[in-house]
Amino acid sequence: MDTGGINIEVHPATVERFDDVASLLRPRRDDASACWCLAFRLTSGEFNSLTPAQQPDRLRELCRDTPPPGVVAYLGGEPVGWCGMGPRSGMERLVRSRTIPKVDEVPVWSVVCFVVKTGHRRQGIGHALLTGVIDYARANGAPALEAYPVDPEGSRISPTLAFVGTTGMFEGAGFRRILKTDARSGGLPRWLMRLDLQPVIEGAGTGPV
Repeated sequence: MDTGGINIEVHPATVERFDDVASLLRPRRDDASACWCLAFRLTSGEFNSLTPAQQPDRLRELCRDTPPPGVVAYLGGEPVGWCGMGPRSGMERLVRSRTIPKVDEVPVWSVVCFVVKTGHRRQGIGHALLTGVIDYARANGAPALEAYPVDPEGSRISPTLAFVGTTGMFEGAGFRRILKTDARSGGLPRWLMRLDLQPVIEGAGTGPV
């Protein structure tokens, strides 16, 4: 993908690419914490039972699955970005969520987080990751993608708060707003947004508009 003259490649995070995934998610300080993109995927009991040393091994196991738990962006062969995604039905936190409800029976895939390597922000990495997820999900038969980004409401927000993406970013990729959820990021609202990937079956619901 050519983004403003910068060639960014996006690939599924298969187990063969796990070292690249780890280079993006591993905390930069030994005393810092990391979620290894597991908090959305595991039950609270399993997540809390894992030690920090066990978490990367658990994500490595998920990278053996189809679909894998995310995609990786590369710039000049260097891993520079991660986007976590997968079927919503496999996201235990979303299955149980009271703040981000299930709106219909469409077996959507969910886009849950973005990580862009320090020093590479504002280079189109996030947009490239999202495009890569859309292409991969469509090619693998996902009927639709969901996302739960924050609405900055005209304000600038820190990258820490925007790890779920922003509404403008998803609208630029063709997503539409479905529902203003009860979830918040930094006190700002998060929207459930949807992008249809396959022909809509007549009679199938797509939730409120």
